Amino acid sequence: MQPSADSLQAGNYIGALMQWRDMQTEYDAFFSVVDLHALTAPQDPAELREKTRRTAAQYIAAGIEPSRSTLYVQSHVRAHAELAWILSTITGFGEAGRMTQFKDKSQKQGADNASVGLFTYPVLMAADILLYQTDVVPVGDDQKQHVELTRDLAERFNARFGETFRVPQPVIPRETARIYDLQNPTSKMSKSAESHAGVLWLLDEVDVTAKKIMRAVTDNDGVVAYDRENKPGVSNLMTIHAALTGRTIAQIEDEFAGRGYGDFKKAVRDVVVAEFGPVRERALELLDDPAELDRVLAANAAKAEAVADATLADVYDRVGLLRRAV
Repeated sequence: MQPSADSLQAGNYIGALMQWRDMQTEYDAFFSVVDLHALTAPQDPAELREKTRRTAAQYIAAGIEPSRSTLYVQSHVRAHAELAWILSTITGFGEAGRMTQFKDKSQKQGADNASVGLFTYPVLMAADILLYQTDVVPVGDDQKQHVELTRDLAERFNARFGETFRVPQPVIPRETARIYDLQNPTSKMSKSAESHAGVLWLLDEVDVTAKKIMRAVTDNDGVVAYDRENKPGVSNLMTIHAALTGRTIAQIEDEFAGRGYGDFKKAVRDVVVAEFGPVRERALELLDDPAELDRVLAANAAKAEAVADATLADVYDRVGLLRRAV
């Protein structure tokens, strides 16, 4: 994830971090705070550094274990930028231009304000993936197209220069991962929302989180039933409850039949506070000792570098770049 806010939000936690935490038991996992990607939007340098630490601290607090997985800052491994350049030379202008995220963001920013970095964002993402000979990539629907481009580039490079990259498979999390704004439940919960009243931040104080949930938009019929089209507000709260408790939507509907939204909101509040409270506490502990956090990130960057540099050396040999004499 990009370090583009002071805190991650519930959608990041449920849609990504919970999935990543579980994947650690099955895979040799690499997780990155993608600060180079964040530069596609204007950043204050001091704030970017602080947000990078805060994002890494929340990864760890949410259960990403640096001793078990490799958790690093993207810019700490220079091979990302170097491989991105090589991959850009085999990427068609047309295929890069067809990426829907670029189209959407460039339309919002205006053609004259959209940067080349935004245009080549998917190529850097491909480098992020291919450097580590990745088998599977957990992604949301909005990133699946980028992983398809990554697969195309890997296959193209392999066909042209010989077998070099593993071709990764995208893994899309279950539907319960999509979390919506509490005040505007037809829009995805996002750090860029006009109002933060409907955004559950991991680092919000407990009473702030509780108030946001109790004030969440629902509807007038008072029936706790899942219906995304006609009851988006209560359906969103049910999704959050189900994701954090492991219960099914049907079980939640049975439990709260005839009880109304007041009781249900209190239950959601209690579940969210119980889940996010310890994450907030642990993240703040980590941020209280930035030198130790930086040490952990540096050690993990060295682990990532060992893998990435080996891949990059192979790539350089295959494309014909002259090795520097020792």
